[in-house]
Amino acid sequence: MQTVTVDIARDPASCWRVFVDVTSAPRWVPGLKRAEILTRAKGLPEEVHFEFARDHAYTLVYSYDKAEQVIRWQPKLGKQAGVTGFVRFEAIENGWTRVTYGLAQGEARGEVDRELGDLQRLCDAFKQQVQLG
Repeated sequence: MQTVTVDIARDPASCWRVFVDVTSAPRWVPGLKRAEILTRAKGLPEEVHFEFARDHAYTLVYSYDKAEQVIRWQPKLGKQAGVTGFVRFEAIENGWTRVTYGLAQGEARGEVDRELGDLQRLCDAFKQQVQLG
C-alpha cells in the first residue's frame, strides 16, 4: 500500500466532514462521475457505489474510528477494479491537519484508472476541496 502525507490549513473535524460527504466526492476525486450511498451506519456512509467516467465502477465498504480520526475502506463489489485504503487526520500546530492517505489499487485496474488513483493527485485535490471551505 502506498501512502502520501499532506498538511492542510484546516482542523481535523473539517477534513473529516469533507471526506465523509461522499456524494460531493465527484468535485475532487479525478474522473469520478457519481458516488451513491447504499447504506449508512450511525449516520456515516457504510457502503458506497462509485461510477467513473470510463464505465468503471465498484462498491466500497467503509469503517470509522472517530477516536483515532481514521477512515478505512475496502471493495465489496468489483474487488479487482476497486481500491483498499485509509485516511488519517492528525491535528498539528496552528490548527492545521496532517492527512495521511493510503491506497492499494486492485489488480484489474488499467493504466488510466491507476493514473486517476494517483495518491499525490488525490491528496492535492482533497486539500483544495477542504480549503475551499
